[in-house]
Amino acid sequence: MFSSLRSRLWLSYAFIIITALGLVAVALLAYLLRNPISYRQTLERLQAVQTIVAERANVPQSQSIFASAQKAAQTFSVRVILFSEDKQVLLDTDEKQKDSISFPEQKKLRRNAQPIVRDKKGAVWLYSLENLPDGTYLLVASPRPRISFLNVFNDDFLPLFFQVGVVALLLSLVVAFFFSRWIADPLQKVVVAARSAPSAEIKAVETSGPHEVQELTRAFNAMIARMQASQRSQREFVANVSHELKTPLTSIQGFAQAMLDGTANTDESREQAAKIIYAESGRMHRLVLDLLDLARLDSGTADITMSPVNMSALLNAVAEKFSPQLQRAGVTIEVDILPSLPTVLADGDRMAQVFTNLVDNALKFTPRGGMISLRASVQNTEMLISVTDTGSGIPEEAQAHIFGRFYQADPARRGGEQHGAGLGLAIAHEIVQAHGGRISVRSRLGEGSSFDIFLPLLKTKMPK
Repeated sequence: MFSSLRSRLWLSYAFIIITALGLVAVALLAYLLRNPISYRQTLERLQAVQTIVAERANVPQSQSIFASAQKAAQTFSVRVILFSEDKQVLLDTDEKQKDSISFPEQKKLRRNAQPIVRDKKGAVWLYSLENLPDGTYLLVASPRPRISFLNVFNDDFLPLFFQVGVVALLLSLVVAFFFSRWIADPLQKVVVAARSAPSAEIKAVETSGPHEVQELTRAFNAMIARMQASQRSQREFVANVSHELKTPLTSIQGFAQAMLDGTANTDESREQAAKIIYAESGRMHRLVLDLLDLARLDSGTADITMSPVNMSALLNAVAEKFSPQLQRAGVTIEVDILPSLPTVLADGDRMAQVFTNLVDNALKFTPRGGMISLRASVQNTEMLISVTDTGSGIPEEAQAHIFGRFYQADPARRGGEQHGAGLGLAIAHEIVQAHGGRISVRSRLGEGSSFDIFLPLLKTKMPK
C-alpha cells in the first residue's frame, strides 16, 4: 500500500508534521502547567483590585485607603497590605495573620514566572505590588490556586490544541499531499515512459515538479530522443544495406542461373555473364569492406597509427594517383600548398583514404573542362585542407546530411554502380573525427563544392 514514492513522501511529510506538532503540544502543556489560566485570572483580579484601591486613595474627599482596602478585601476575597517607605506593615486586612507576609524581595522575575510570596507558615500567595505617590507600597495578594495536571489538560490544553492544532494538522497534511504529488507525479510519468521503451511511438515527458526532477525529465527526454534516432538510423542502415546488396546479388544470381541452365549458350554471352558476376561481386566486396571500416571506426578499434605526416607530399601523391582518371574525364587538378607547411600528427594512410574519397567524389560530379583544387594552409592552431571542385554543387537542404551513411543528395545523379553506395563521405567524416579534427562542406548549386578539413597541429590523444 505504501510502496509508491508518492505515499512514502506523504508519510514522511506527515511524520515530520506530527512530530513538530507533538513538540509544540509538549511545550504548550509545559507552559500551561507553569502558568495556568487560573493563575492568570487571579493575577488580573489582583491588579484590578490594586488599581481601584490606589485610585480611591488618590482622590480628595474620598474614603481613606484603610476603608477602601477593607471594602475591596471583603468584596473580592483578597488580602490588602500597605507597607511604609521602610517596608514595614501599616495595614493588613487580615488582622489575624498580620505581619505573616513580609515585603517581597525585588528579584528579577524569570520570563513567564508568577509573582509569588510565602507567608511565615509557608503558604504561597500570588500578589501585585504598586508604589504609591506618597512613598508607601500597596500589595494585593491572594492564595495561589491549587491545580492538577488533569485540570490543566482538560480545561486549558485540550480546547486550545483542538482549536488550533487539529486545524493546523489537517491543513499541513493536505499541503504535504500536494507536495508529494508535485514531486512524485513527474517521476511516475518518467517510469511509465521508460516501461514503454524502446517503442518508437514513445513521447517526451512534460517537465514539471522541482528543479532536480525537471533536470531528470529533460535528461530522460534527451535519452529517448537519442534512442529513437539510433533506432531510425539502424532501420535506415539495414534498409540501405539490404538495398545495396540486393542489386548485385540479383545480378549475380541471374547470370549464374543463365550459365547453369544454358541460356548463356555462346562464348560471348558466357564471358559477359562472368564479367558482370565479377564486377558485382567486387562491388559487394567493397561495400562489405566499407561497412567493416565504419564499424571499427565507430567502436574505436580501427587501426590508426599516429606519426608526423608531410601534408604537402601526401596531397601531391593523391593528385598524381588520379592523373589517369582526370585525363579521361577532361578535368584538371591543382595543388596549392602554403610554403613551409608544418607537419601534422596523423595516420598517413587514413588521411590518404580521406582525400582519395573526396577527390573521387569531386571527380564524379565535375563536368569536362572543370577543375579540382587541393589547398593546405595554417589557421591558428589548426591545419586547413580544402578539396574544391567546380561541379554541380549540393542542395542547401542536403548539406546537413551529406556525411550520413548511404546518403546521396540527388538519387538521379548516382550515375550507376561506379558511384558506390554513399559511404565514402561517412568514412571520411569518421576518420577525421578520430584524429580530433572536423570536416565541413560549403556548396552552391551550379558553382561547385568545397570540403574543408581542420586537423589540430598539437598532439591529440587518440581513442583506443
